[in-house]
Amino acid sequence: MTSTAPETQRGQDAGDPLGEQPTSWQRRLRRFGHVPRPETSLRDRLDPPWTRPGRQVWSVLAIPPHVADRLVRWSGWGGPLLVTLVAGLLRFWRLDQPNAVIFDETYYAKDAWALVNQGYEGSWPKDVDKLILKDPSSVPIPTDPGYVVHPPVGKWIIGFGEQLFGFTPFGWRFMVAVLGTISVLLLCRIGRRLFRSTFLGCLAGLLLAVDGLHFVMSRTALLDLIVMFFVLAAFGCLVVDRDRSRRRLADALPVDEEGVLRPDARIAETLRLGWRPWRLGAGVMLGLAFATKWNGLYVLAAFGLMTVLWDVGTRRTAGAARPYMAVLRRDLTPAFLSTVPVAIVTYIVSWTGWIVTDKGYYRNWAATEGKGSSWSWLPDWLRSLWHYENQVYDFHVGLTSGHTYESNPWSWLVLGRPVSYFYEEQAGCKESSTGKCAAEVLAIGTPLLWWLACFALAYVVWRWLFRRDWRAGAIACGVAAGWVPWFFYQERTIFLFYAVVFVPFLCLAVTMLLGAIVGPAAGTGARANLGLTSKDPTGERRRTLGAIAAGVLVLLIIWNFIYFWPLYTGTQIPEDLWRDRMWLDTWV
Repeated sequence: MTSTAPETQRGQDAGDPLGEQPTSWQRRLRRFGHVPRPETSLRDRLDPPWTRPGRQVWSVLAIPPHVADRLVRWSGWGGPLLVTLVAGLLRFWRLDQPNAVIFDETYYAKDAWALVNQGYEGSWPKDVDKLILKDPSSVPIPTDPGYVVHPPVGKWIIGFGEQLFGFTPFGWRFMVAVLGTISVLLLCRIGRRLFRSTFLGCLAGLLLAVDGLHFVMSRTALLDLIVMFFVLAAFGCLVVDRDRSRRRLADALPVDEEGVLRPDARIAETLRLGWRPWRLGAGVMLGLAFATKWNGLYVLAAFGLMTVLWDVGTRRTAGAARPYMAVLRRDLTPAFLSTVPVAIVTYIVSWTGWIVTDKGYYRNWAATEGKGSSWSWLPDWLRSLWHYENQVYDFHVGLTSGHTYESNPWSWLVLGRPVSYFYEEQAGCKESSTGKCAAEVLAIGTPLLWWLACFALAYVVWRWLFRRDWRAGAIACGVAAGWVPWFFYQERTIFLFYAVVFVPFLCLAVTMLLGAIVGPAAGTGARANLGLTSKDPTGERRRTLGAIAAGVLVLLIIWNFIYFWPLYTGTQIPEDLWRDRMWLDTWV
């Protein structure tokens, strides 16, 4: 069967990774570490194989081959579920402590309670938190509307936990802890699919389970962890969509007389990839993220661009001579319709409680102050909502009042200024030289994990630019979507805990770095999946030393999490030990 792929593409699949005549940019990039594409089949490039543990592991453990095969099949879900169980036990342990309204829980816990009971947020009196902790049943829900500056989805979720367990610290933290735990499972499965390795997927989930910022945010009724959950879920949907669309295209390509899959320009440029429900699911998840906090809108834009570029890469790999034009004709409109309009509709639907009542803040604006507008042909609720959103935008942009714990986004990765959610001193502590004990909940990432992530991000960017690794680009996109937008609002009051949105992608970056330290497993498929050549010049000694180094780094991160455990959970410790954990002056 004759292929209509470009000559360079046919050269790649015939065995020459760069074709007969490498381009000038490829020659220039080699000095920075660019290597030719490995000798892999077109099928493996479109649908990479999964890494399987070597037989040596099972031999050392004296496990028979048939049992080993069964364990490998079960590990795809068993491993992630085990890591998730550990994460859940950590997050739900004494979830009701400290028995206090900590940091911004004073807003979201009360707004959530009003929202689930009357459909809109109320205007709570000052100093009501102590009464709520003492006897929540004695505190009436205010009927006067309250001015809130965040969409309702996150508060609906918090309120669901309050409906189940009452208007208590455990109640308003419950659903956030649930989402924090499930996000570990999501990352395990996403990492497994991304790296084609159950071990690396579970490693990414484990790193997220022992990250201090993710842990603290999972035990606090704030909105940012909820945004993170929906962003991660959307990313997972897009990764699954990418795999399925590439597999569908691979199945449509011709096979030659030797049974080898061959590129075909006509098929690659004209084939419609059909119904893509996972992309539609990503649109819903991004809409829910945006309907929790507005920074989800930036993620929608970044992920939308990323998935279109993935389609370009898919069609180019399949042999398209003009992949951008092919995507413009076949994929761009469906991609837009399944994400942006879906996200917008999801956002509007999230305001249903406010829409169906007539007592929400600004709910009747269109019928009063906005009466007689040139847009009066639109429904009153829609014009009132639009006015509300304008007011909220002005509030966010103009929020420049100073705060003790505000920080510049430049300092986030090095944990320059964490946020203290709760602090309490107790005198008469005999174990301390100062005679005081301290209990604190400090929103700070596990330091060794975050500092290692700085190097991991540099590695990821390098691998994306010079190894053309799409996984590195996806990880970098996730970090950039959650981090870069805050640089445009440096005059605004912003905090380190906003960074929890991209913490899962930091864990993926560290996992990718650790995987590179360990080195490729035996087998052509695994090496090809890592972007390496089919020969392994480093040998088993190199891989053993790499595994030891990576294992030591992981153990140090776990130890670091345990060391800071008192600061994550509000456990009372002697002030001397508390000060020992203040590694930087800016942490106090």
